[in-house]
Amino acid sequence: MWALQAVRLPDGYVADVVVDGERIARIGPGVAAGVPQVEDCSEKLLLPAFVDGHVHLDKALIRDELNEHDGTLAGAIGAIHERKRRYTAADVRDRAREVIESSVRLGTTRLRSHVDVDTIGGLVPLEGVMAAAAESADIAEIRTVAFPQEGLLRDPGAYDLMEAALEAGANVVGGMPHWEPDEESQREHVRLCFELAERFDRDLDMHVDETDDGGVRTLEMVADEALRRGFVGRVCAGHVCSLAAAPDDYAERVIDKCLRAGISVAANPVTNLVLQGRGDRGLVRRGMTRVGEFRAAGVNVMFGQDCVKDGFYPFGRGSMLEVALISAHAAHLTTHDDLEFALRAVTEAPAQAWRLDDYGLEAGARADLQLLAAPSWEEALRLQAPPEKVWFKGRLVAQNSVRSDLYRAPSN
Repeated sequence: MWALQAVRLPDGYVADVVVDGERIARIGPGVAAGVPQVEDCSEKLLLPAFVDGHVHLDKALIRDELNEHDGTLAGAIGAIHERKRRYTAADVRDRAREVIESSVRLGTTRLRSHVDVDTIGGLVPLEGVMAAAAESADIAEIRTVAFPQEGLLRDPGAYDLMEAALEAGANVVGGMPHWEPDEESQREHVRLCFELAERFDRDLDMHVDETDDGGVRTLEMVADEALRRGFVGRVCAGHVCSLAAAPDDYAERVIDKCLRAGISVAANPVTNLVLQGRGDRGLVRRGMTRVGEFRAAGVNVMFGQDCVKDGFYPFGRGSMLEVALISAHAAHLTTHDDLEFALRAVTEAPAQAWRLDDYGLEAGARADLQLLAAPSWEEALRLQAPPEKVWFKGRLVAQNSVRSDLYRAPSN
């Protein structure tokens, strides 16, 4: 048993936090009394460890091996094909593990990774990410999404591979209906994904409408299917960029359906800011979904890292603190309430999408924690210092130290 004494919580409340084994045992003033191992944390901030609800570990860190392309989503997918054919399980494992370890150092202990399942790479990406997840099980929890990025109808054989991926242990059913060639195929893609989710009893996490074209509307297909099947609270829709360009009446209708279906929305501003709007001149679209409208309606909205130095995005390091800062810029999050929402979007919101019942700063929650040398969440977001310490299941798994010296000229 150990305790953090006089630590500041996100709401500004100062308390002691006692951890027993893998769980938070007590939170409150003075509750550290009598605990054998106590750390004084005055003027430091305690947060739950971040949850990255949308990342692609199989593609990570391949940027330097790819040919240049036009910067669009289609260009990136095409550029990755040749490299994906050369994947080995060991290659994927090593790159995925590097990003997992970087994420843990920067305060993230749960990651949900989409993994390509298609006739180009077969099940090799999944094998590699699952190996990295197993090797990293002492520092983080990794869940995998079987992701048919090349489509299900336009990539014959992908559906059989999806079945095999789920049988092999993929945790979640993925999808990408807007990548199919026509509306009929898009609807069938959605139907097939829900059929797999029901048959294997898995949640759904689909890439939806990642395009500038406001006429692409597979989000409504997903919401309608979830409502029709009663598959409520078990679906996540990622990106949803086209909604920003769609008419307001459609947006209002589909946002209401998402709320009724309990659909979580994973906005990924860091990637979509650089992918979308490539053909625009003058006023360039931001590539983001309607975060404000989803939020106002009560839809669960989270932010994800999405990509780390791959064909889609040349940056990224697994820092959800950085993701929250960039997302706050893109979504115009500046008030105190806004910045509280930004914290929720990288903590409680992805935890809700995962349907976790043991997350957060409360007695009984799993002790996945991070300690920051900042007086508040807003200052942590502004200053972007890494956490001093990170715990996973009550065990210290990462520690960072930063030294900065300033040398002034001697006075005369």
